[in-house]
Amino acid sequence: MPHDPLADISTAAMQERGASRGTPREVPALTVVSHPVPRRVGDRRLLDALGAGRGVALSRNAPDFAKPGSALGLPLADPFVSRKPLELSALPDGGVRLTAPEDGTHVVAAGVPLQGARDFGPSELKDGVALELSGRVVLLLHTVELDGEGSADTTGMVGESAGLRRLRKHIERVADLDVPVLIRGETGTGKELVAQAIHRLGARRAGRFISVNLGAIPKELAAAELFGARKGAYSGATRDREGFFGAAHGGTLFLDEVGEAPPEVQVMLLRVLETGELYPVGASQPVRVDVRLIAATDAHLEAQIRDGRFKAPLLHRLAGYDLRVPALRERREDVGRLFFHFAREELAALGEAARLDAEEPHAEPWLPAPLASRLVRAAWPGNIRQLRNLTRQLVIGSRGQARLQLDPQLEEALGAAAPARGPEVGVQGGAGAAVAPARGAGRAPEARDAAVPRRKPSQVTEAELLAALRASAWDLKATADALGIPRPSVYDLIERSPTLRTAGDLGADEITRCFEACGGDLDAMARTLEVSKRALGRRLKELGLTAKGA
Repeated sequence: MPHDPLADISTAAMQERGASRGTPREVPALTVVSHPVPRRVGDRRLLDALGAGRGVALSRNAPDFAKPGSALGLPLADPFVSRKPLELSALPDGGVRLTAPEDGTHVVAAGVPLQGARDFGPSELKDGVALELSGRVVLLLHTVELDGEGSADTTGMVGESAGLRRLRKHIERVADLDVPVLIRGETGTGKELVAQAIHRLGARRAGRFISVNLGAIPKELAAAELFGARKGAYSGATRDREGFFGAAHGGTLFLDEVGEAPPEVQVMLLRVLETGELYPVGASQPVRVDVRLIAATDAHLEAQIRDGRFKAPLLHRLAGYDLRVPALRERREDVGRLFFHFAREELAALGEAARLDAEEPHAEPWLPAPLASRLVRAAWPGNIRQLRNLTRQLVIGSRGQARLQLDPQLEEALGAAAPARGPEVGVQGGAGAAVAPARGAGRAPEARDAAVPRRKPSQVTEAELLAALRASAWDLKATADALGIPRPSVYDLIERSPTLRTAGDLGADEITRCFEACGGDLDAMARTLEVSKRALGRRLKELGLTAKGA
């Protein structure tokens, strides 16, 4: 294919002009997922030339990759990537053909070595195709919506995917208003971070941000926990108790897991939302409260209303403005940036942050290319929380090593996060094992059900249960989603297991010793004790211990 030099001109500066006023225009792009020079992660090349019928040549020296919104870019410049270019060309159906010359850069596309040419259809581009170049650089071939590319981030969220940019816009639009907000999203997507961003950008930023997990409050204690209590209202009430609503007066009250609230708690909440007044336990006069309410759920509340498990009036009160947080599999181009963001935090705690400041292009990549490819192609049922936990395990487990290494436990965890494997793609063993691309790893529940088939709890083995619990950091909802069974069944399987235990099985001495050993870090305690973080938090509260991250 003749090489067109115009195809190598950076298109970063064309992003804003390319955005349409109506439906956002989509173009193919290449995003750097992993690179021997870590600061290059997140750099992007828009492939506008393909839409104009021109090919794009990809080599060591061209084209330029730039941060979204920036006009200044650099080529990949990895000395092990050939100067002889790979060729990308457009297909009539909107797909892309990738052609590799025989004696050029070795390419592994979606876990399979590329020989000659391979076509990627529009659906594959939408999901993203991982490309390993010379076993050192990993790129994601995907589509990009040009609307809002490179706009300033005021929320502190990591990433530039279309779903995240839309979420940022919604946050900025609603933050300075006093309407209640309902945040929807799968477990581990960062719903509390969204709530914190709304609070931080709103008029109540000087007030307190109080976070409450409604699923963790027993209905017998709900009134006192939420609304407070007067001295002498019940046995043990030796002083007035403020309650969460009172603590958030003048600020923001974040109600997490609102879909798990018992019916009795729903009634209490509805009364306060309708009147703006509450009765502390033991009080004869109402107390007026001034809070901004933000609620979050991973449940389908409309379905719960149809089943009689959630009150429609409460949903209407909570959903003054509705936000949806995208799942991690919907924002694969952000996986590389998120991984290195979490890795830098962990390395800083170990005193090894300088490892990510490397500028030597000949050095071995700290993140091996096959591992980076697996990370970007995984299904991530536990979303960002699962990625963060796995990153921490990788960094600590590879402490002092020149490169990140997978131990058998992490290999098992990453396997549990892998998408369904298609029969047309082979799977290799070892740390660089190939994982089939997550074609159709869905954005809708029906697609998720297809990727993770529903099955009977009796079909889940002890080893599968343990692997899923560890991969999901003992988050039972994420474990249930990964196994394709209802969440109550996870409780039943743990209860019947002769080896697994719950937070209720732990003795006070064991919890106290672990609390001291982990410095009160609730996440570290949950990993060490291998129990649910939420349930462990309740046990700590019973023992009068205050954990970090509770």
